Amino acid sequence: MPHFPTLLRTLPKFEGPFEAFKLAANNCDVLFASYPAGTTIPPHSHETENVGIITQGELILTLDGKETRYGPGMWYHVAARTTHAARFEKETSEIEFWFYGNY
Repeated sequence: MPHFPTLLRTLPKFEGPFEAFKLAANNCDVLFASYPAGTTIPPHSHETENVGIITQGELILTLDGKETRYGPGMWYHVAARTTHAARFEKETSEIEFWFYGNY
């Protein structure tokens, strides 16, 4: 995860199925995440409303049966309780915001 600045890499580690650093905020978690090439995240959903921006590499996101590719500088959105899947063909990093609330 050397793509992220040193100060971000000193944040608490995220306890989940991928490597990330977490910055907690009111009603939102902010993750600075990296995925090795070949990472696959199977279909799932969660209670958070998620938006993210790719900082390096490429996210291949499947939503409603449609696959979309997101590269550096591109934002994506996953509504709460929406089934989605992701894969990473190349090493990828992102900043992801997980918003908690009544959606």
